Amino acid sequence: MKKKKKWYDYLWILSSLYLVLGFVNILFAWLGMICFLTPLLISVIRGNKAYCNRFCGRGQLFSLLGEKLHLSRNRPIPAWVRSKWFRYGFLTFFMIMFLNMLYVTYLVFAGANDLRETVTLLWTIRLPWSWANHTAVSSPWVAQFAFGFYGVMLTSTVLGLITMLFFKPRSWCVYCPMGTMTQMICKARHPKEAKAAQSCTVCGVPSSEKNHTSMKK
Repeated sequence: MKKKKKWYDYLWILSSLYLVLGFVNILFAWLGMICFLTPLLISVIRGNKAYCNRFCGRGQLFSLLGEKLHLSRNRPIPAWVRSKWFRYGFLTFFMIMFLNMLYVTYLVFAGANDLRETVTLLWTIRLPWSWANHTAVSSPWVAQFAFGFYGVMLTSTVLGLITMLFFKPRSWCVYCPMGTMTQMICKARHPKEAKAAQSCTVCGVPSSEKNHTSMKK
């Protein structure tokens, strides 16, 4: 019997719409903070990874492209990507780049730098994005944060698409920085359960090897 879909099964539409809106008006990038803060709040308040397992529109999008449209080679992701040193190392790198983005925003806020109307892809490629800057009623630093944050969201989407193509559809979930942070919070909330290996509800990889498994329903 086919499982009846629920409202949160369509959140991939919002994730797709978010990327499109960034081409129209860069200030829509601020909406990405919902995806940034909600997983952390859920893991702190409820002590589980419900966002990753149920509400992550990006993960749903990768599943749709990889499974429904058969764009994924569906191969197991390499063991070194699942390793702690890579996941925590990637999280550290991600946070350093995020803090650098905040620093650039601060410089614009303080008047030390002018607004940069670019979106940085993969932390190195600066793409002109001036057509999406509609900041007539906002401060330059508001737009600067939007440009920077959209670059973060676009970069993570591109990385997710690449790993989706070559490996299992939701391979991005293995090393997603948000997933790693929420897993750390859940482990702190439930230290005994963290020691028990549980099967992931997404792709069956043990929770000791990856970071998007629910610690507690």
